[in-house]
Amino acid sequence: MHPSEGGRAQDRWARAAAWAELLRLPALFTVPGDALAGAAAVAARPDHRTLLAIGSSVCLYEAGMVLNDWADRAEDALERPHRPLPSGRVSPAAAFTAACALTAAGLTLAGRAGRPALAVAAPLAATVWSYDLVLKHKPVGPLAMAAARGLDLLLGASATAGRTRPALPAAGLLATHTFAITTLSRQETRGGTPAPALAALATTAGLTWWLRRPPTTGPRIGGPPAGSPPGPLSPGRAAHVLRTLPGRDGQRSALPPSKPLTAPLTAPLSAPLTAALAAAYAGTTARPYAHAALNPSAPLTQRAVGAGIRAMIPLQAALMARSGATAGAVLTAALAPVARRLARRVSVT
Repeated sequence: MHPSEGGRAQDRWARAAAWAELLRLPALFTVPGDALAGAAAVAARPDHRTLLAIGSSVCLYEAGMVLNDWADRAEDALERPHRPLPSGRVSPAAAFTAACALTAAGLTLAGRAGRPALAVAAPLAATVWSYDLVLKHKPVGPLAMAAARGLDLLLGASATAGRTRPALPAAGLLATHTFAITTLSRQETRGGTPAPALAALATTAGLTWWLRRPPTTGPRIGGPPAGSPPGPLSPGRAAHVLRTLPGRDGQRSALPPSKPLTAPLTAPLSAPLTAALAAAYAGTTARPYAHAALNPSAPLTQRAVGAGIRAMIPLQAALMARSGATAGAVLTAALAPVARRLARRVSVT
C-alpha cells in the first residue's frame, strides 16, 4: 500500500470513529425494543410496519444525539473538549445537516408506516428538537426526555396496530425510567448530591416490583381486551360463530371446530422469563446507582447514567415478556451484551 493510501485510510477511519462517538452508537441498541414493546403491548404481531417504526425511531434518536452535541458545542468546549465537535473532528455545519436529514428520514419512514404512526412521530420529533434546543437545561427537561421515550414506544404500537391506548401503561413505565436517568445525568460532568442516584435506585426497585406483578387480564390477539363492548364481526369471527350455532335438532353444528380467535398471549414461559428479565434490569442498574449515591462524583455518575441507558434493553424485553411476546423478548435481550461490549469503546453518555 502506498503511504498516501494508508494515510487516507487512517483519515477515513478517524472520521468514522468521530461520527460513531457523535452518534453514540452503543446506545442505538436501546431503540428497537421501544417499537417491539409497543407492538407487544397492543397484542399485535410485528410486521413490515413495525420495521418502519424501528427505522423511524433510529433516525429520530440519532437526530437527537447529533443535535444534542450541536447545541452544547460551546459548553463541551470547556467541559468535554475531546468530544467530536469541540475537537474539530466533525464540523458544526455537518452535524446540524445530519440532524436535519435524520429527522426528515424518520418522519418519512413513519409516514410510510401509516397516518397513525406519523401522528405519533411528528410530536416525537418536535419533542426531541425542543429538548435539545430549549428545554434541556430547564426544570421540565427530564419530563421532555421521558415524554420522547414514551412516544417512541407508542410509535411502534400505532404503526403496527393503528392504536396506542393499550400501550400507555408500558409507555409510562419506560418514561418513568427515562425521567430518573435524565435527572441523574444533569450532574454527570461536575458531580452533585446523592439524591438523584437514590431516586433512580428507588425507581428501579419500584419498576421491578411492577414488572413482576401478574397482569390482571391477559392480552388478546386480534381483538379488543376482555370486557370491552362488542364490535362488528370479522369474517373469521363470523365463521367461528356459525360453527357454534345450534342445528335444527338442537345439537351443535357439524362443522369442524376452529381455534378461538382471541387466545391469550400468555405462555408457560412468560412469567419466569418476565421475572428473569426484571432481575436483569435491576441488576444492570443497582450497583452503579448505589456507587453514585455513595460517591456522587462525575465519573461514577457517568457510569451510572450509562448503566441506566443500557438497562432499557432488559426493561423493554421484560415488558414484551409480560405481554406474552416471549420470542421478541429473547431477541431484544440478546442486544444487551452487544451494547455493553461496544460501550467499552464508545461512550453512551
